[in-house]
Amino acid sequence: MARENLGQLRHMIAQQAAQMMIEDGISDFAYAKKKAGRQVGVSEKSVLPTNAEIEDEVKLYHQLYNADDQPKELKILRKSALATMQVFERFNPFLTGSVLEGTAGKNTQTDIHLFADSAKEVEIFLLSQQIPFESSEKSYRLSNRPSKDKKDKGRKTVPTYTLETEYGLQKLSVFEFDDMRVATKKSSDGSKANKINIADLQLLVHT
Repeated sequence: MARENLGQLRHMIAQQAAQMMIEDGISDFAYAKKKAGRQVGVSEKSVLPTNAEIEDEVKLYHQLYNADDQPKELKILRKSALATMQVFERFNPFLTGSVLEGTAGKNTQTDIHLFADSAKEVEIFLLSQQIPFESSEKSYRLSNRPSKDKKDKGRKTVPTYTLETEYGLQKLSVFEFDDMRVATKKSSDGSKANKINIADLQLLVHT
């Protein structure tokens, strides 16, 4: 396949993946790009776009089609995240991901990291407050946590609790308390992921 045609195909897949992530609320870059690739008959990893390319298309999509609504939707998601973080204040909540970065839209999942002595404490709290949830696990790449295990490559798998709210899904990832000093990496480009606490989010929401 000619390099020009390959570039056009990658761009097309990136556009479709971005549209899926926005319209269907898909948060997993890998899933979105594979699904978009299958729709055009492509499965080779070398042809699929990078996460960063898809993120660029997400930003462009919002600029082109959601310029009026996206800022309002983003503010609603941030306010909803703030309300949830206040409920879980005892577990040191931090907002991260696209809702913080500003690329989130109406159906986007909100990512909140909690730092507790144990995930069991969070689960007991959810049950005692009668908050419905779905439990799972998620693997994160960590930016400043060296590992002696070559297979590990600085990764950590943590319990997650997903809440279904009026404004979409909120995923609570529960790290150990000592992990608060450790930064996770963005899935889009591998750079250090930003995170803010309740006080900083209150300032962001009211600016």
